[in-house]
Amino acid sequence: MRKLSLAAAIAAAFVAVPAAAQDTYSDSSAPATAPDGTKAFGFEPYVAVMGGWEGFDRRVGHGIPDTAIGGRKLQGAIVNGIVGVNVPLGPVFVGAEGEAMKGVDGAIDWGYGAAGRFGFRSGESGLFYGKVGYRWVNFARYGNDSPDFHAMTYGVGAEVGPKDIGLGGITGNSGLRFRFEVSTFGDADSFRPTAGVVAHF
Repeated sequence: MRKLSLAAAIAAAFVAVPAAAQDTYSDSSAPATAPDGTKAFGFEPYVAVMGGWEGFDRRVGHGIPDTAIGGRKLQGAIVNGIVGVNVPLGPVFVGAEGEAMKGVDGAIDWGYGAAGRFGFRSGESGLFYGKVGYRWVNFARYGNDSPDFHAMTYGVGAEVGPKDIGLGGITGNSGLRFRFEVSTFGDADSFRPTAGVVAHF
């Protein structure tokens, strides 16, 4: 069910957003810039700090062996550091990013991975995207000899700039965006909602 819900979210995002992106770039006399004032075609590096939670499937043998070890679910608060780059292509963009994750509490120790992103730009500085990548995760509950579990990851998310949420003038053209994302590990073996701040250059 969780896998079907994620697929539905991806489909909804990529059906609804192209119209908004097309409206943004429909005026052929407009300068060749993105909605947030950056170049419509170029190279945009960024860094991000995200926080959230991740819980792994309880079913033994489903993705993470002995997930319910000790009768407790493998779950906990996490913090992510992300470094990436976007390549704007008019109303759309592609990109890649790497992440390092640390568990704050619960059973998750640390993780790392990389992913590709693709999506649409909308509004003053908004982005709607899907991502596919590969991630490794290590669990504190398994002790110092814990193996690194690894699998494909999938997710959807959005980034919104200050002007898009009525905060024009507070940060100006500082290059800050707020990011919200939901992703999963393996064959829908986890659920991970996160939110944070992105600084692009």
